[in-house]
Amino acid sequence: MKNVSLDDIDHVDRVVLPIGTDYPPGHLLDWHQHRRAQFLYGATGVMVVDTAEGTWTVPPERAVLIPAATQHRVRMLGVSTRSLYIEPDAVPWWPATCTVVDVPPLLRELLLSAVEFEVDYGPSGREGCIAALLLHEIAARAPLPFHVALPPSPDLAQLCRAYLATPDVGVTNAAWAARTAMSERAFTRRFRSETGDSPAVWRARARLLAAVPWLRDGTVSEVAGRLGYASPAAFTAAFTRAFGLPPSRFTSRGRGDGGPDLGHQP
Repeated sequence: MKNVSLDDIDHVDRVVLPIGTDYPPGHLLDWHQHRRAQFLYGATGVMVVDTAEGTWTVPPERAVLIPAATQHRVRMLGVSTRSLYIEPDAVPWWPATCTVVDVPPLLRELLLSAVEFEVDYGPSGREGCIAALLLHEIAARAPLPFHVALPPSPDLAQLCRAYLATPDVGVTNAAWAARTAMSERAFTRRFRSETGDSPAVWRARARLLAAVPWLRDGTVSEVAGRLGYASPAAFTAAFTRAFGLPPSRFTSRGRGDGGPDLGHQP
């Protein structure tokens, strides 16, 4: 099933519906939700998934688990996806919030096979076994830390979303506090209570997340300078601490000939 609409097949009596879709660069899937849980795998490119609770950046060859009935939007940066839409009752273990996970070779090959199914594939033969094995493999995945939380208050969330769109190393706590008509101390205390992080720590992590799509087309040195780091080494150290992998693993050279990053361990 490729480039078909979920709405056209959601009624089909199958626990797992696999769909493969190609998107033009920069395509935005605006706010929407699915009745089913979704396993969204980016075979190429980078995806940025937003919900009211946070933002998840999905590097190449990774996936994001999206809970059923979660309002979300997705920005596709050169992405070809392989999605599984899954009946919620079949996955009581599904996470309650979006979760980025690794996609090892077996899971990737199962996904590539599944999107070749007919919509009414046989549930008890080979195709049904692949669908069942897909769920076992997804349940075994561990979460990856490619996200930042968003504050529930609309004024703070607006600040954060604007920063995620255009991360500016020159922004200060004082500037953010002034925009919310609060003292810097009161603003910092409120921000920490809503996100669990200080504004400065939150902005530093947001900048590192912004680096993931930038590394697709730029070198580590270029991205380090764009983010205001004193040196590529300082950027590499911060990125590796945050995500467990050096930024070079996300450049086209690090993935080898511009293809997907097939390595999954630091």
